[in-house]
Amino acid sequence: MPASTQSPFKIRNVRMFILFRVLFNARFYYPIFSILFLDFGLTLSQFAILNAVWAATIVICEVPSGALADTLGRRNLLVFAGILMVVEITLWAFVPRSNLTILFWVFVLNRILSGIAEAAASGADEALAYDSLQQEGDLSDWGRVLERQIQVQSVGFVIAMTVGGLIYDPQLMQKGVDLLGLGLTVTRETTLRLPIYLTLITAVLTLLTTLRMREVGTPKRPPADQKRQAVNESFRLVWQAGRWIFSTPFVLGLMLFGLLYDSVIRMILTMASQYYRLIEIPEAFFGVLGSGLALFGFVVPGIARRLTAQRSALFNLLATACLIILGLVGMSKAWPTVGIFPALLLFSNLYLIGFFLSHYLNQATSSDRRATVLSFKGLFLNLGYGGIGIFYSILLAHLRGQVDVDHLKLPEETLKNMVFYGSLPWFTWYFIACLLGLLVFFWNSLKRHK
Repeated sequence: MPASTQSPFKIRNVRMFILFRVLFNARFYYPIFSILFLDFGLTLSQFAILNAVWAATIVICEVPSGALADTLGRRNLLVFAGILMVVEITLWAFVPRSNLTILFWVFVLNRILSGIAEAAASGADEALAYDSLQQEGDLSDWGRVLERQIQVQSVGFVIAMTVGGLIYDPQLMQKGVDLLGLGLTVTRETTLRLPIYLTLITAVLTLLTTLRMREVGTPKRPPADQKRQAVNESFRLVWQAGRWIFSTPFVLGLMLFGLLYDSVIRMILTMASQYYRLIEIPEAFFGVLGSGLALFGFVVPGIARRLTAQRSALFNLLATACLIILGLVGMSKAWPTVGIFPALLLFSNLYLIGFFLSHYLNQATSSDRRATVLSFKGLFLNLGYGGIGIFYSILLAHLRGQVDVDHLKLPEETLKNMVFYGSLPWFTWYFIACLLGLLVFFWNSLKRHK
């Protein structure tokens, strides 16, 4: 049967996939994420605990959720993710602040629900869109779909970053209220939940988007009265998909290259504000830089699509590695102001990595286990991020111990900058060492792939 000539964007599930990615990720509290928790009354250590709970939940639920998507239906898992997003944001939007103990445990529940939602959505949305394109369109258009998805998601991210930062500033909001002549007084208490209320609206829209999706094919689930068999089938699929990944060198290589590239970039991206302060960028521009980075989503996916069409997987992975090394070396110099350029070069590679992993893994994976394999991808990336986080915390403790604080009498902020500056070159050597190890093991399998 000849492939359809219709535009891939006329397929409902493809359109809903793009919209889902935008709404699920456009969270207005992102630009003030850490300080928002602190302004609610939590301590820095409690914030760290909440992040650990969130990451652990994703790691535990990532692969089983993908298997459930392959057995119970991708649309069902996405609707479940949409419901969880509405519940987690509702908890945050209306939790009382009077009792800090209750507040903390409500936030623990919020982070658990958020992690489960992330895991449920991971892989299922992409698998549903890819199978819909396979059934109703032309698989060669998948690169176009990914390019458009990243571009539109970048628009949503820019809007969320910009608006979220603006409405959280009580002084700026007061100027707006005075300009409109409303006669209201705006305080931190007034603006504290505004980004969360806006995110609650996008959560409801996310749920409505999932309800408009259609299941593709017939999920491999047993009758409704045999749910236990469905769960057993899901874990059997996890085992089979895991065995397939570890027995397929090309796929395993992709996962590990993605783990290395993503973990290094995301670890430094987490510390971006510290780096910007180190290179003397005014804090007022931090949000602008985050929005500017999102604009790379308009350019990089088009480059990635052409690279996948014209170059081999090995070439694309090596080219990305070279760009990452350039960014790491440039950032380790911490040049005042101009040091922003190697940082943007490094961070923009996340778009390349995401595109390449999605393109090659979808191409290599059969439909019946696609969501499971894509969930393994999420598991690999989160394990990599968690692992490098542990190593980095040990490195920082080691570097801090080398500084004689009592003798130098340094201010705390200066000490932090010194330790952070001393940690930057380690990323380059760590990345190069791991890259060489991966190339030794996977060179032949990547070279054979056409």
